[in-house]
Order: sequence, then C-alpha cells, then structure tokens
Amino acid sequence: METVGVAGLGTMGAGIAEVFARAGLAVVGVETDEAALRRGRAHLENSTGRAVSRGRLSPEEQQAILGRVTLATDRAAFAEADLVVEAVPELMELKLPLFADLDRVCKPSAILATNTSSLPVTEIALATDRPSRVVGMHFFNPAPVMQLVEVVGTARSTVTGEVADLARRVGKRPVVVGDRPGFVVNRLLLGYLNHACLLLDQGVASKEAIDTAMVVQAGLPMGPFALLDLIGLDTAYEICGVLHRDSGDPRHEPSRTLRNLVERGRLGRKTGGGFYDGKPGTEEGFDAMVLLRPYLVDAIEMFRSGYASQDDIDEAMKLGCGYRSGPFETVAALRTRSLDDFPELEE
Repeated sequence: METVGVAGLGTMGAGIAEVFARAGLAVVGVETDEAALRRGRAHLENSTGRAVSRGRLSPEEQQAILGRVTLATDRAAFAEADLVVEAVPELMELKLPLFADLDRVCKPSAILATNTSSLPVTEIALATDRPSRVVGMHFFNPAPVMQLVEVVGTARSTVTGEVADLARRVGKRPVVVGDRPGFVVNRLLLGYLNHACLLLDQGVASKEAIDTAMVVQAGLPMGPFALLDLIGLDTAYEICGVLHRDSGDPRHEPSRTLRNLVERGRLGRKTGGGFYDGKPGTEEGFDAMVLLRPYLVDAIEMFRSGYASQDDIDEAMKLGCGYRSGPFETVAALRTRSLDDFPELEE
C-alpha cells in the first residue's frame, strides 16, 4: 500500500491523513465542498505547525508531510488508492451511501476501512460488492499521538492482517478483534462511564467525589465526568445507545443526566461546559471499587467470551485510555489483597 485515501477531513480525518503522510505514504483527502476542504487543510497545517513549534518536526519535514497530501472534493480522486479510510460522522445514514460510492469509484483491489467507534462493520461492508475487503480501522483522537488502532474484521473479511501490518508500518499498535459494537475500548469504557452517570442519577455520590476517588484511589488519569467532558457528551450518548441496543444491559442505557445535558446542548469542553464549567473540584466520600468492580467484571466476561485475549484487552485500555494498568493487570494486583468480597475475580 503506497496511496491512502481519507474520506472526511474533520479533526479525526485530518489526523489520520497526517499519520499516513508522516510515514511517507501519498494521501488523498476528500471533503464535500471547498469550505470543508479548507478547514481540513487548516487542521493539517495547525497540527504539524504545533509539532514544529515544539521541536518535534523541522519546517522542512512539515512541508514534506503537507506535500504528500492531495486534496479534492470529488471522490473520483480515490480511483488509484490502495486503501480508503472513512472518517465521517458516526451516522449509518452517512456511512452506507459513502461506502456504496467508494465501492464504485475505487479499484477492485482497494481495501475500504471505516473509522467507526461503535457501529457494525458487517452492515457497512454489505453496502459494497467487496465485503471481504472491508474492515474497521478505528483510530483514537488525536490520531497523530495515540498509538492504538483497533482493526475490526467481519466474518467475511480477508484483509485484517494486511491492515494490521500497515498500522505497524505507520507507527501504530494494532489490536485485531471481531465485529462487536464498541469493540474493546468503547465497550468497556462507555459501560464504566455510563455507570458513573447512573450512580450520579441515583444520588450515590457527587460527580466531584466520584472523580476524586477514581483518580486518587484507582490511579486513573482523570475521573469519569471529566473524561466525558473531554470526549464529548453527545459522542458518549450515541455510543451508549448503540451498546444498549446490542446488549440490553441497563448499564448501557444512557443515563438521565447524560441525556438531559445533551438535550441542553452542554456537550463538554467543545461547547464550553458539560458536567463541569471549569476545573473539577475535589471531594471525598466515594469508594472507587463500587465503580471499578463492574468494569473489571466486564473485561473478564469479554475475555471468557473469546472476543479478545487478556493481553490485548490490557493493551487496548492502556493505549486507548491512557490507563497505567489494564483491567487484568488490575485484577492481578487485587489478588494480593483479600478477595472475600470479590468472588468474580477469583478464577
């Protein structure tokens, strides 16, 4: 693979284009119109410009990266791409017609990849006449920085190995999994985040107490409500909806508070406020194990189902979420304590 296409040049799509261009590949980026194309170019220039200002790229390297990216508003520009990665909003009504069009304009040998974080890759693949050459290639934001890529194969995919090899070639660490809503990271992460919201709904503790406990007691980089503000409450709400439709688990049904904030347009940092308007305060009075236990049990069940190995689950959660330890490493640490009140972790 020497030429890669990227459909959609928002923050994520532009970041994916930058990843491939940094690795020396030719990149074709396509947007819907000239205004969107200018915004995509600005994303690329600003991201690489920050790297220059921090001494991570020279001005010459920045220009070389930008010079490898060709921009267009016509999808026919993908005609000679070896791989096209879709990075449009997380709506099936946008993705299905896009993949049908990509199937029409791309050469028969091209691989088509979706950057979806939760939608079924199998359904997307069926919009094409090449389902064996359709995979998920889920990057994490910001794509130039985050190492993890979830490579998602369907029952008919035959190219997951090629795509995983390409991910390694561009400096990423792939985890290859099957087609299940949420894959590894979002399946575990959003269950944990929404459970925190449900505890808040029930008045178990304040958001400040829950966040403080998960940082101080559990050693996480940030608490669930601060993380939700960072991710975007609308994004979390949509993914929880997808997970709930698949699992039927009440912990995946979007919480009342999360739904209310989204309806009010309080979507987190990108709108200036979500759960918090500024820096979270600190408060005591919550036991982190109340929230940590179901997250660990979910990871154990994921492993027992045969979906992913313990090492892959740990790797995905550390690389995708910035955790210092994965769930099975956490279980191993807990084994040094009394497990009388934690029978789920005994096996």
